[in-house]
Amino acid sequence: MTKINCLNPIAACGMDLFSDNYEVTDNFADADAVLVRSAAMHDLELSDKLLAVARAGAGVNNIPLDKCAEKGVVVFNTPGANANGVKELVVAGLMLAARDLMGGYNWVKENATVETLAKDVEKQKKAYAGTEVMGKKLGVIGLGAIGARVANVALHLGMDVYGYDPFVSVDAAWSLSRQVKHIKNVEDIYRECDYITIHVPALKDTTGMLNKAAFDMMKDGVKILNFARDILVNDDDMIEALKSGKVGKYVTDFPNAKIAGVDNVVTLPHLGASTEESEDNCAIMAVKEIRDFIENGNIKNSVNYPACDAGFCQTAARVTVCHKNIPDMLTRFTGVFSKKNINIANMVSKSKGDWAYTILDVENAVSEEDAAELSAVAGVVKVRVIA
Repeated sequence: MTKINCLNPIAACGMDLFSDNYEVTDNFADADAVLVRSAAMHDLELSDKLLAVARAGAGVNNIPLDKCAEKGVVVFNTPGANANGVKELVVAGLMLAARDLMGGYNWVKENATVETLAKDVEKQKKAYAGTEVMGKKLGVIGLGAIGARVANVALHLGMDVYGYDPFVSVDAAWSLSRQVKHIKNVEDIYRECDYITIHVPALKDTTGMLNKAAFDMMKDGVKILNFARDILVNDDDMIEALKSGKVGKYVTDFPNAKIAGVDNVVTLPHLGASTEESEDNCAIMAVKEIRDFIENGNIKNSVNYPACDAGFCQTAARVTVCHKNIPDMLTRFTGVFSKKNINIANMVSKSKGDWAYTILDVENAVSEEDAAELSAVAGVVKVRVIA
């Protein structure tokens, strides 16, 4: 029986996909696989039996990826499952940046009991006048599942769309409209665009990328949207840019004590994926990833191990190995089976950075002793036999 621990509530439509061979446990230390949304895992002790963690969402900054990799724990996420929900909120963010809707709303609410409100509106509304987005230039930094959708819908709003992503995937490229202007240097986005929206992961190279140096290149009064990650924007530099008028409006889904309440900042309480549909989609995708990994050893959408798919096992057993990406590993694996007279019918091996993953379908039963010998190979961190 495979034990599943949920660190956050996971939509029932996803949990219902687990078969009778799975059991939900409240004990994290006893789990074979973990489902998580926003719960912090960095201080949790990872048991030796833990095989996988699936994040029902795209961001994985709440999960210790390196520690998991070193223990042979495969970490999955669900890219694209919440893309439509975030895209729609970005469109709302564009409207909030272009029109002072929040200022107008707050004024009406504050004057709700004034008897002359209906008449006063005609005098007051000019204080909240804005601009239209049609004909304006939008720069989309990051053309993944969300960025590509934002770029496409902005075209339908009549915007002139510039897209920047040096690592755009084939899937994203196919889904991107040909009318999106492909920009090879992000600085051209900074210089040209009236609106800039960022949709890149939080990595070492992207942390604080929207900073004073970037702002200095931008048009005066540029509108910036951040529905990706808080640390992509340097808050201190943003506050100074807002004060000087370099940035006209900043709309972010990541409020904190420093940025919330600053003039010309619209902060939302991390609502990007907070739709019923997004939560359902993420739960379904996460559970399917866990099941395919547990039952077949296949990896799809992992952030610390490579994608590796050998389909269904059609031999006596399947052996999966999480190991370091170093030379001569496959020779050692095949050597172990060769001296035991175990024939390998199929083998798939992939690498990603410092780590690699190998699937071996064999025509003989694999004993605990065989698995232990594989585990003893230098560089191997976890061996699993799927009968």
